[in-house]
Amino acid sequence: MSTFRNFAEFYPFYLGEHANRSCRRMHFIGSTLVLAALALALVTGQWRWLWLMPVAGYGFAWLGHYVFEKNRPATFKHPLYSLAGDWVMYAQMLRGKIRF
Repeated sequence: MSTFRNFAEFYPFYLGEHANRSCRRMHFIGSTLVLAALALALVTGQWRWLWLMPVAGYGFAWLGHYVFEKNRPATFKHPLYSLAGDWVMYAQMLRGKIRF
């Protein structure tokens, strides 16, 4: 895997690792559940719900990679860029810039 000088260089690679629509859908579901768990914790004041955030986010994303995309998640080599890439991709899917 290449070394990236910045996120702008990384993001095209990240999108290439998410060419499979089912993988992108799994990411979208996981990210939506992360936001739901955060909202639930904030609304109820019960911080125990926060443990669901990494489980849902990474669980659905990694399942998408191993089952549908058939590749290794970029999280293992580029954790911060990968996390940022997931939220940028999520926003682009919401706005219709990327199909899901």
